[in-house]
Amino acid sequence: MIDWAWMGDHLDDLVARLFQHLYLAAIAVAVGFAISFALSIWAVRRRHVYGPITAFAGILYTIPSLALFAALVPITGLSLLTAEIPLILYTILILVRNTVAGFDAVPADVLESADGMGYRGRQRLWRVELPLATPLVVAGLRVACVSTIGLVAITGAIGDRFGGLGFFIFEGWRHFFPTEMLFGAVPAMLLAVAVDLLLVAIQRRMTPWARVDAGPGGAGRPSGDPDLDLGAADVQPMGGEVPA
Repeated sequence: MIDWAWMGDHLDDLVARLFQHLYLAAIAVAVGFAISFALSIWAVRRRHVYGPITAFAGILYTIPSLALFAALVPITGLSLLTAEIPLILYTILILVRNTVAGFDAVPADVLESADGMGYRGRQRLWRVELPLATPLVVAGLRVACVSTIGLVAITGAIGDRFGGLGFFIFEGWRHFFPTEMLFGAVPAMLLAVAVDLLLVAIQRRMTPWARVDAGPGGAGRPSGDPDLDLGAADVQPMGGEVPA
């Protein structure tokens, strides 16, 4: 039986733990994305390093979260680092694979057109390759965010200072109080869904060329359809002037 009165009395605690949950997840995803993006660029430019990177990240991904938290406690103590290091490590495999796949999906003729227009090195990366890789990069971010939001709850195992909404799950479990467990579990699930929907909206805003063209003669046809003409003018999605 759900104790609605208890829930009403703890709404302030819920809001505080919700913000803590978002804070812990945001740090992990942001740092994980920065590391993964750098590794992905390295792997795209130096193909021989892709296998070792994903192999090592895969080994880290297979380590149970509770075991990794326990192994870190003697080294970093009951600190924010202990909570964040496993969360960051678990994002790397997902993000590296999707980011590299995104860059690999950029058509070769687009890259040739970009080279012919004078784009070189970083300029081609930021203004041509990254915008076209964005759908797969964001897809990886969606998976990383949802999985990290779930894992943040496990950080409650290392102390009451962490866990976010997972604090209520652990406390409810300790006291055999289902209301408190649901008080943490349901908002955590809703948070994951909300973040996922937000990222979908951001992706659609950032990649308008990937939307379905519903105009005359193009109903139900993606704007990036391979049958459409791809000219050199198409290779400036983040646009200013074409380099001299």
